Amino acid sequence: MLNIAFTGGGTGGHIYPGLAVAEKLKSLPAGREFRIFWIGDNSGRDRSIVEGALPSSMALEFFGIPAGKLRRYFSLKTIPDVFKVAAGFFAARKILKKQKAHILFSKGGFVSVPPCAAAASLGIPVCTHESDFSPGLATKINLRFVRKTKGRVFIAYTDTARFMPAALTDMITVSGNPVRRSFRNGDPVKGREFLGIDPGERVLLVLGGSQGAREINDLVRTSLNDLTRHYTVVHQAGAAHVSDLQRAKRYIPLPYINEEMPHVLALAELVLGRSGAGTVWEAAVSGKPMILIPLSGSGTRGDQVENARFFEQAGAALVLTDGGETAENLSKAVNDLAEDPHKRQAMAAAAMRIGSLDGATIIGDSVHNFLKEKSWV
Repeated sequence: MLNIAFTGGGTGGHIYPGLAVAEKLKSLPAGREFRIFWIGDNSGRDRSIVEGALPSSMALEFFGIPAGKLRRYFSLKTIPDVFKVAAGFFAARKILKKQKAHILFSKGGFVSVPPCAAAASLGIPVCTHESDFSPGLATKINLRFVRKTKGRVFIAYTDTARFMPAALTDMITVSGNPVRRSFRNGDPVKGREFLGIDPGERVLLVLGGSQGAREINDLVRTSLNDLTRHYTVVHQAGAAHVSDLQRAKRYIPLPYINEEMPHVLALAELVLGRSGAGTVWEAAVSGKPMILIPLSGSGTRGDQVENARFFEQAGAALVLTDGGETAENLSKAVNDLAEDPHKRQAMAAAAMRIGSLDGATIIGDSVHNFLKEKSWV
């Protein structure tokens, strides 16, 4: 039995791409019986996402561990989190030994560090993927374990390689960001049925991430009359925020869109949202023009701004940031695009070019070849 462990979590952005890779691996001829399981945060939403995102025939077993947040600044919460990280290491080590893992694939997030450290301590090869333009703290730490175990590094953008240690150069593969197969097969008819909207209605899809985004919610609420001039606005607002928003004519606020998201994206004419890696790559795979309002400021490391600028420079997105994220500018951007089909088509084509890089296939095939080199398949 070949056992492949996956880890990552904290947000959907650290889980869904990993599930796309797991989905691809499960579709490959392994040459021997194998299983995939996931190690994630035992106190968050990780379990529900992992267990609910793939078809039942591809469901993964989930193992929870304590997870402490990694911070670049001092906080009183850092002290108990240090103990959680240590507890997570020993819990992950026990799981990896008991489940006899042959390899560990990490999708990042603070929960991934203890399993990667534990795998390295057991001599289990570590592979990792970085979704953002520049690597986050967890990835920077995990790269040490990749190097120690002679694993593999996958990056979404070619330029990300310049942030990597020179010693890892031969281990790096540019893969794009893995996206679940369902996003390449979205059905706009199913999206329209799910939303219950009439044929001919044009859709603006608003995405604030899996937990919503108050800034975007407020901008949509302020500019709603302008946004609904051309569109039915479908707004994934986040479970914590949706109660503040009232359904109205041509406005559909939802807490979260789960398995229907590929179909809703396929239906949408335009996407407005943050620029987390999951949002921009799922929209790109679906060939959608984007208006992006990246999370920025002192509380972030600037990864969303970097992602947004990449898609803007590629011609796939308009970006509102640095004080430009106002209701007036948002209304103008949406309505200008609504009235310019040639611009929308050019942006959609640019998005599709980026999304044509099939990260799940590239990573899945690479991991499979790595296993062959080890004579495990």
